[in-house]
Amino acid sequence: MNTDKIYAEAIANEYAPKEASKVLALKKLDMKAKSKANIFAYTFGVVMALVLETGMCLSMGVIGGGSIPAVGAGIGVGIIGIVGVGVNYPIYRKLLDAGKRKYAFEIVQLAREISESAE
Repeated sequence: MNTDKIYAEAIANEYAPKEASKVLALKKLDMKAKSKANIFAYTFGVVMALVLETGMCLSMGVIGGGSIPAVGAGIGVGIIGIVGVGVNYPIYRKLLDAGKRKYAFEIVQLAREISESAE
């Protein structure tokens, strides 16, 4: 087995022009339909987790010196964080459904073309 030949072919395949396949287009459409929901869910989830953590730190006296106003503010901020984390998934589902509805026709049409050409 000539490893130099295999290596040369692998390098040549990287630089050869690639034809756009329907399966690749289908994957891109699927990612496009889901990307807004995923970006929102991760970003909002991280921010709300940080808000919850800040509230916990304030209420436990890690920051704010443990004074009564800091503990009260910590409880309030913590509740906001809990609510934010709690509503993250329903908002994600609504955004995901909207993205799927937006691209559903194109995805179904392309999937049918792929399945018909495979037969």
